[in-house]
Amino acid sequence: MPSPARVTALQVLAAVAEGRATLADALSAPQVEALGPEDRALLHELVLGVLRRRGWLDHVIAGLASRPLRRMAPGVLDGLRLGVYQLLFTRSAPHAAVNEAVDLARATEPRAAGFVNGVLRRLQREGAPAEPDAVKDPRAWLVTYGSLPGWLAERWLERAGAAAAVARARALLQPPSVHLRLNPRVPDAPARLETAGVRVQPGGVPGSLTLLEGRLTPLIEDGVAYAQDEGSQLVAQLAAAEGLVLDACAAPGGKSLLLADLGKGATRVVAAEVSRRRVLSLERLRRRWRAAEVHVVAADALHPPFARPFDAVLLDAPCSGLGTLARHPDIRWRSSAGELRRQSARQRALVESLAPLVRPGGRLVYAVCSTEPEENEEVVTPFLERHPEFEVEELPVWAKEHGNERSRAGPFLTTGPGPVRFFAARLRRSR
Repeated sequence: MPSPARVTALQVLAAVAEGRATLADALSAPQVEALGPEDRALLHELVLGVLRRRGWLDHVIAGLASRPLRRMAPGVLDGLRLGVYQLLFTRSAPHAAVNEAVDLARATEPRAAGFVNGVLRRLQREGAPAEPDAVKDPRAWLVTYGSLPGWLAERWLERAGAAAAVARARALLQPPSVHLRLNPRVPDAPARLETAGVRVQPGGVPGSLTLLEGRLTPLIEDGVAYAQDEGSQLVAQLAAAEGLVLDACAAPGGKSLLLADLGKGATRVVAAEVSRRRVLSLERLRRRWRAAEVHVVAADALHPPFARPFDAVLLDAPCSGLGTLARHPDIRWRSSAGELRRQSARQRALVESLAPLVRPGGRLVYAVCSTEPEENEEVVTPFLERHPEFEVEELPVWAKEHGNERSRAGPFLTTGPGPVRFFAARLRRSR
């Protein structure tokens, strides 16, 4: 019988591919939570690894199989991907990886068990093909070993050049580091980390910590720590202000908490979210963090219901998520150029709807976790041209050091070249 982790991994991959759940929702489904710690860790490694490396896995399978990928049942193809990933990228014993994959096929697609066995045994005998030469044929490398969809590979080659596109894709193949911060309302938080066996080191953003070893979940559930990418922390730091602050698209809530923490009692944060389900999640997080300064409200940022102006407005806008492919590898396979255009139109509308809420002398921060100019400077630059009352505000020294790429179109911040990237523009309203 196949292990519960592999059976559930196949179910998660199917749910994501069919659009029945986001990757985050699928990984927090009851059948996943019911697994033991070791099985759950294995499932996460397999699912994230397969999605992160899918382009190369498919290339390998296509060279070994007697039929094209398009003629394989989805469950058979995902089962093969799991088996090939284990053989090439994990420490699993080869015979165990093959046997598990065959057992999985026998349990889900019985007639395919022999086919799966043949493909994986051939891979054992012959090994994987050589990578395409990333210098001589960068596109071939990007869409195979780099595991990018063709449209994105071509876009990055055109906009960034071959060397930068390959370097970016290589970075995205690695699991990103886990960053966290501690709740300042818990005086013994550092001691509780140590007691729990959690080892950390200072990160690149003030107050950020990088996880070296240990399990964070119990500390998160107790409101002692919060896992948050450094780019997300950076964006909240840029928007921090005393007075009244609006986090206009607040879910999942980490930036709202940080805005309140940075205010040290001198800041009230309105955490607005249009999704009723996310509003409830935000409120649970606020209570767990004991952040009385955060006020969670149901509100649509396209039609904000607020009458009084804010000292600062943070718009971490809904976006393609193409800056988070290492953390959310499923985005590779469900994004498109058309999605970029749709997101860009909504982002422009959001900036226009929220700008009037900034008081004279106040701050507007626009941010997205995207690498693409349609969602970055092509949103902010036209806005500045239409609104001379807003001007770009100088970035703090630490932020300039953390963001070691600068936009070609203005003094905006793009974090990189690591696996998780954010774009941010900090604007000041002069009148």
